[in-house]
Amino acid sequence: MLLTRPIRHAAAAVALSTAAVVSLAACGGNAADAAAVVPTRATVAGAQVTRDQALHDALPDRIRQSGTVRVATDVPYAPFEMFATEGGSDLTGLDYDLGQALGAKLGVRFAFTPQKFDGLVPAVQAGKFDAAMSALTDSKERQQVLDFVDYSVSGSGILVAKGNPSAVTKLDDLCGRQVGVEAASHQLQLLQAHQSTCAAAGRPPVGIQTFPKDSDAQLALRSGKVVADLLTKPAAGWTAKNADGGAAFEVVDDPAASSGYDATPNGIGVSKQLPQLTEAIRKALQQLIDDGTLTRICAAYGVPSIAVKQATENAGVS
Repeated sequence: MLLTRPIRHAAAAVALSTAAVVSLAACGGNAADAAAVVPTRATVAGAQVTRDQALHDALPDRIRQSGTVRVATDVPYAPFEMFATEGGSDLTGLDYDLGQALGAKLGVRFAFTPQKFDGLVPAVQAGKFDAAMSALTDSKERQQVLDFVDYSVSGSGILVAKGNPSAVTKLDDLCGRQVGVEAASHQLQLLQAHQSTCAAAGRPPVGIQTFPKDSDAQLALRSGKVVADLLTKPAAGWTAKNADGGAAFEVVDDPAASSGYDATPNGIGVSKQLPQLTEAIRKALQQLIDDGTLTRICAAYGVPSIAVKQATENAGVS
């Protein structure tokens, strides 16, 4: 999902009036630190976040000296990452706000750059970025190439057109139907794994249609090319609430999967070349958990329940 993209009708493109406000205060660098201006404190979701000098000193030399953590992200993917205004390039969202809070705690900037979702992990591997923050599922497969600091747990949700004209009530109802999903996502893997369930029930397989960005899948849903879009449940809920003022979509409510299908931890994917950064982020996140900042950030986007209680590394098992 690139920096510039056509304005869609999806919720990710709308300006946010309820998003967490992030304001930064900064000081100049010096020879030992960055020449660039770096934050000393921030106000995020009403919480004051101040720099922890010990964590700052524990950062890798290059990051401490540059004053910047280079972060790849996939925009838009509401409520995790969005453009603040239609047609603008400034970012907002749960991941972005968390990045600003972590940056203030570590005394460096988390500089976000939009990338296509399927290019996030390779870009970090190649050294173009230090980390990726984009509702990225912490999985054993991804742990082979990145280290993860997990900050939320959520599953996948089914987004359908308003009124649910295809009467989708659960994942099994997608068998034999066309379904949109973002390429290289955990949701794609979930649909692929469900094909055996369809076969065991004597039903046709899911007609999986992949898209480079979820907003494209939403457009396909609007036009009737697919009957559903599978994405993270928080993203589905945000989109249903905000797209066309709530008139475009709704989320399937399956009592057997109230938190979403195949709920897994989401994490900040950090380069394996930067173990000091991984540990500094984990410790900074734990402070944000302990003082309630993480929950406040999640609550600002309507999903307080996804905030973890403990900052863990590589907790994903799927």
